[in-house]
Amino acid sequence: MKKVKLYTDGSSRGNPGPGGYGVILEDIKSGVIRECSEGYKLTTNNRMELMAVIAGLEKLNISPVDVEIITDSRYVCDAVEKKWLFKWESKGFKNKKNKDLWKRFLIHFNKHKIRTTWVKGHNNHRQNERCDFLALSASKKTNKKTDHEYEKNVQTKMGFKD
Repeated sequence: MKKVKLYTDGSSRGNPGPGGYGVILEDIKSGVIRECSEGYKLTTNNRMELMAVIAGLEKLNISPVDVEIITDSRYVCDAVEKKWLFKWESKGFKNKKNKDLWKRFLIHFNKHKIRTTWVKGHNNHRQNERCDFLALSASKKTNKKTDHEYEKNVQTKMGFKD
């Protein structure tokens, strides 16, 4: 089975605010490394942390893959490793934030062998620092995407209709 290390980080300048994610994919056998990032106009830090993982998993073109996700996000690590995610799923994600992204994540989780490893952020971990740089840089670009689901939820809470 192919083995990949997936380094991720998400960023939001303001929470909510402009945000982005950064990803490094490393094929263990070949040593090939691929980076990607994307910026969003209005989002949250947790959404970008999770979006980074999803974006990395969506770059995998075969399955199953043995994936180690290395992140500084307790939100992502704890949801998976402490099995919170599966309880949320069994209850239809009732009253849970980011259910659109968690559902998207589960599609990939069920195709691959996935485990998460937490690293302390801003602690001179080379790949984590690079992902942080990619995420922050993406959040500052002028041609950012719209996080439609987040913005729709914000408008709904403010009493606006689509």
